[in-house]
Amino acid sequence: MRALQSIVAGCSLIIVMTAPAFGQRGGGPQEQANPDIKTMVARLDLERYKATIKGLTQFGDRVQGTDRNRAAIDWIEAQLKSYGCTNTERIKYAYEPAPAAARGGGAGGGRGAQPGGAAAGARGASSAAPGGGRIFGNRASTSANADSLAQPDLRFRRLNSQPTAPGPREEVYCTKIGTTHPDEMYIVGGHMDGRGWGEAANDDGSGTALVMELARIFSSPDVRTERSIRFILWNNEETGLDGAKAYVAQRQALQGQENPPGSGKYPEPRWLGMVQHDMQLYNHGMPCADGTLSREQSPEADVNVEFQEASKFVTESQKLAWTFATANERYASDYPAAVGQHMTNTDSAPFQDLVATISLREMIRGSQMGAGWDPTHHQPTDLYSMFSDKDFLLGLNAAQTTLGAIATMAGATLKK
Repeated sequence: MRALQSIVAGCSLIIVMTAPAFGQRGGGPQEQANPDIKTMVARLDLERYKATIKGLTQFGDRVQGTDRNRAAIDWIEAQLKSYGCTNTERIKYAYEPAPAAARGGGAGGGRGAQPGGAAAGARGASSAAPGGGRIFGNRASTSANADSLAQPDLRFRRLNSQPTAPGPREEVYCTKIGTTHPDEMYIVGGHMDGRGWGEAANDDGSGTALVMELARIFSSPDVRTERSIRFILWNNEETGLDGAKAYVAQRQALQGQENPPGSGKYPEPRWLGMVQHDMQLYNHGMPCADGTLSREQSPEADVNVEFQEASKFVTESQKLAWTFATANERYASDYPAAVGQHMTNTDSAPFQDLVATISLREMIRGSQMGAGWDPTHHQPTDLYSMFSDKDFLLGLNAAQTTLGAIATMAGATLKK
């Protein structure tokens, strides 16, 4: 039974139905959990997850085309190798934006576009949301900060002061090789670049750390998988998904080709599914009428699993999304999953017409993110210190969800 509970959250008193604690949800999917996968999920640790996010924040907002971005890529690669994911590789590409695009992105010094933008909408209003769907209820601004002086902390101004420059780019990945089907692969990604003159702790340090933690667990010497899994940390997401687009352009045609012939090695196994992780921490509910939000995680917070209803692989993607929802019921400890059909604006988009593709995030990108439900989004306030353990726990539950689903689909077992 769910307990009826009255609480004060943000704007007003609300009544919520609170779910039983993990392990007390009753029958069904919980009883079908795989013991080996439960053991692997138990290796996820909140403090380790937080420490990985914290490690990423030492490089500030990690804007692409800067020394801090390149240093973060080197650090990520070193961490992956330390986990045992030693077959790291890099995708190399060039980013040459048009002049107008080069002036955007919030990476330059001095004053640029001011944060804020349009005022919040009236209560009950609705409008079209990016990628489909409707925006209902109160809305706050979603403008991205491009103003260094909006960051009151001089440390972060200095850390993020180097402007972006066009030219060569890199992004790093490593691969867990399948034992019986090395020619088939799931792609698990998050983007390591950010913007806004903060630390990019949530967008997307939270998703990057999640992918790195999964790489750590799957790289354990006692973990075997029948199919391969690739863990990739995209660059240039904030400029228009350019890192993911470069990967597709370079690697799509290589799928399933044995190289060298007869070696049993597949540099680019055939894609079975792509899972993106973008912003995992902040789900504090709808803005109040004055545009402010609750300082506490919403009691209704959940892990949003989204597919794109307009994609060519909508049927396969929807099935993949519900596989993740089932994995959440079996393996996540605190927060439930919610499935939606308006995936948009992240590195999953270049894959959505090529393979089953989903995105995990803190809230629905179009109707909630697009309505300003996360005030740290692309802002100087996207700092590690802004988030509580309840926020970090939401990200950990997304990691539990993905680990459980990917381990199931890839045929993961523990050596006895």
